[in-house]
Amino acid sequence: MRYSLFGESHGPAIGIVLQDVPPGLEIDMDFIAAEMARRAPGGSPLATARKEKDAVRIVSGVFEGRACGTPLCGIIENTDTRSRDYTATRWLARPGHADYAAHLRYQGFEDYRGGGHFSGRLTAPLVFAGAVAKLALRQKGIEIFAHIRQAAGIDDRALDFAQPDREALRAAGKKSFPVLDDARGESMRQAILAARADGDSVGGLLEGVILGMPAGTGGPDFDENLETCLARHLFAVPAVKGLAFGLGFGFAALRGSEANDAFVPGNPPATRTNHNGGINGGIANGMPIVFTVAIKPTPSISREQDTVDMRSGEAAKLIIAGRHDPCILPRAVPVVEAAAALAVSGVPGVLA
Repeated sequence: MRYSLFGESHGPAIGIVLQDVPPGLEIDMDFIAAEMARRAPGGSPLATARKEKDAVRIVSGVFEGRACGTPLCGIIENTDTRSRDYTATRWLARPGHADYAAHLRYQGFEDYRGGGHFSGRLTAPLVFAGAVAKLALRQKGIEIFAHIRQAAGIDDRALDFAQPDREALRAAGKKSFPVLDDARGESMRQAILAARADGDSVGGLLEGVILGMPAGTGGPDFDENLETCLARHLFAVPAVKGLAFGLGFGFAALRGSEANDAFVPGNPPATRTNHNGGINGGIANGMPIVFTVAIKPTPSISREQDTVDMRSGEAAKLIIAGRHDPCILPRAVPVVEAAAALAVSGVPGVLA
């Protein structure tokens, strides 16, 4: 499913055009609303105080509750903007943001309010599109989960890559703070609140799991490569700065005898471990697909920072006002799931 996002954080609306939706797919609006609620702001002291209902209005591509197969367009209105927060800092490049890069790319005509098109606000229509992809994948027996693997340096309970606990993952997705171990999750929450009280923010890791992916799907090159497909979609999510499959960078410290996944007989055969995260040569091997994404700390913090005035190039000081998440990890979980769902739906042989 190809998609195109449109809109800006403080514009009248944001949305997405989704193409190649399977005709006849039942569009379950209750499921879509539940997915949107997982990402919506304003529901926690760990999130921005901006309140948005994130109700999706479908304007094309659906008739009598089912996808037509033509481009599906969903629109989400922005109802709680406060653009005045950004007026005083119009020409000050916010460290860690896309302000300066966007200023160069769009020759100073970019909508700077709230980050414009580069705001995390644009992940709302992405979640909508991902929900549609999940509905299509569900018919093929494919499920996608994610949870907070680490926040502020505090780890969640380790996941068994070879036999992930499906029910624990499903339960985590229903929590406001999606972790496997609630006690460790509470330690993360306290660390996030401490950073917020200090005018700062934290980042962390999200771990994703794809179950039911047919063995043999994918390919070794370019658009067919399963790792490439996932990387292309996951790196399109704001704040994602790293991606690893299975043990990822942990492979660097191992010997081959430790890293290899030994095969065990069965119908079909499986592997005793799943260090490679379910993918070999860009092709699904039948084991659970496991990946980890690194999420950087929210760049909008209330501490004074050094920057430059983009008009004069002179040094300046910046204190960011407005409403911002001290940690985006909880709200990023459904976004990462959505990106993975869109990626997997486009792999040849999955929905065909």
